[in-house]
Amino acid sequence: MILSLLVGGSLAAGAVSTNALGVGESFEGLQRRIALIIDPPPNRPTRPTITVTPPPVLAATGTPRPSRGPTLAPPLPGAPGTEAPTPEPTPEPTPRREPVDVNILRDSEPLFSSQLTKEWCAPAGVQMVLMIHGLVDGSPEVQTELANEVETWESWQDSHNGGWGPAAMVEALDAYGATGYEIRAYETRTDALRDSARAISETGAPAILLAWRGAHTWVMTGYRANADPTVFADATVAGAYVLDPWYPRVSSIWGASDPAGTYQDPAEMKRNFLPWRRPEGLYPERDGKYIVVIPTQPLAR
Repeated sequence: MILSLLVGGSLAAGAVSTNALGVGESFEGLQRRIALIIDPPPNRPTRPTITVTPPPVLAATGTPRPSRGPTLAPPLPGAPGTEAPTPEPTPEPTPRREPVDVNILRDSEPLFSSQLTKEWCAPAGVQMVLMIHGLVDGSPEVQTELANEVETWESWQDSHNGGWGPAAMVEALDAYGATGYEIRAYETRTDALRDSARAISETGAPAILLAWRGAHTWVMTGYRANADPTVFADATVAGAYVLDPWYPRVSSIWGASDPAGTYQDPAEMKRNFLPWRRPEGLYPERDGKYIVVIPTQPLAR
């Protein structure tokens, strides 16, 4: 029996080193499942996911014309009720509806951090948000420190696999001084992008999009829209400026990643920013919804 285990272990190790026919990845998955059985993540309360239901947007209507009543004779001078009328207040000018192009970063490259391993997109994303807030630097040591501290923040409710989920990201941001982030869930991509854009403009802080059905982290620093979402509730956000920690890697599923600050157009948003669906189990507050870690307070610095 011992000999069989040793031989099997040697074969598995060889498969990992060569990844023949994808066996290496299968073995890594088996290792993770065994580790979760031996040491499952704690089932402790964590940050909630807030479902956002935007109010209905009323369609604009024309200004109604005044009704024409019967023609009356003018009153005699000095008659009661002929005092000078109070002037109407001057109406405020209507905001101009025009396209906007917003990015809180003038230069994205100095604030970019590539994930050090293929699993570390979350600590890399959190590191970049903290860098934008002026709270950490972009060194490998900071990302490694964040990755090693995840046991402090992990919860089964947040990630059935243990490790990083959006709640752990919020906990990490809070622990390092970037307070006020929330996990929000939206029924549509349009609502998620509009609310994220509004929050970015109002706070000057980045948001985190849970891309690839919740498997990946994108840091959103700006957007393009057909109107200012802080003024017009029906503004449509076409796409987003993104820091993708996967860069410069190429995914066998999602393709090549893009350099820091690339504008992801509507086609790319539809391809990458998809409703949450995780293979490890159900997440009633998140399943089928678009998930964003969103700022609610002004940039820390």
